[in-house]
Amino acid sequence: METKDLLKKVRKIEIKTRRLTNNIFGGEYHSAFKGRGMTFSEVRNYQFGDDVRTIDWNVTARYNEPFVKVFEEERELTLMLLVDVSGSEFFGTDKVLKKNIVTEISATLAFSALQNNDKVGLILFSDEVELYIPPSKGKTHVLRIIRELIEFKPKSKKTDISEALQFLIGVIKKKSIAFILSDFISENYEKTLKICAKKHDLTGIRIFDKMEESIPNMGIISMFDQETEEVKMIDTSSHSLRKKYELFNKVNSKRFNQVFSKHGAGTLNCRTDESYVKKLLSYFKTRG
Repeated sequence: METKDLLKKVRKIEIKTRRLTNNIFGGEYHSAFKGRGMTFSEVRNYQFGDDVRTIDWNVTARYNEPFVKVFEEERELTLMLLVDVSGSEFFGTDKVLKKNIVTEISATLAFSALQNNDKVGLILFSDEVELYIPPSKGKTHVLRIIRELIEFKPKSKKTDISEALQFLIGVIKKKSIAFILSDFISENYEKTLKICAKKHDLTGIRIFDKMEESIPNMGIISMFDQETEEVKMIDTSSHSLRKKYELFNKVNSKRFNQVFSKHGAGTLNCRTDESYVKKLLSYFKTRG
């Protein structure tokens, strides 16, 4: 992609997602994800209705009138985005790729963190960690993250959720807010997720396409597997084949929801033709 075209795409996503953040998500994000506690800010004169437990008795005795301690939230937080860049993310119908929705959601979360002066970091993964951008603050940093989400070319097209979670555990020592965005067509990640969810405030966002829920009867068609790069002829008129396909999706969806919920992690399920704005807002309000 040429630099000019890339900058246009980055700018387009920035305008859309910053507008969402400024008008909708900024306050909800702040309410949903609390700081590490309260820290002392200043003392001021006692006012009617103040909690007597906050009276600073030393200052009160010195000036012979009541003063109270004022505390504020210790806001310093880190948002980590774990983004699946495997081949299956390039699947989509109705001209909407899963990758595009993942990019927009990630940008919205990043700008929400920016608005609240939190750090943002990025982990792009396939069946290995493809790219790691350490957490930092600032608009320039967030725009770099968006550029990578748009143009990064992974070495592998396969998926390993466990590998990404293990990397997060190892590289981020303090508790963070972690969102992992994927279609979660991956197995054997529960053990690592259990460890990760104990250390971090973890949320899984499953992005999927309506065609992954069921295949319509279209006769014999060719299908390209983005991860294995194999082309197969599929007879979609076969009722048993369509039922098997639907069952695979249901099992994958059920596993995702059960595993995350079992270990205290949050879940969102977002179809590419649905509004991720409503899903995110509802999730933030539920947490707040």
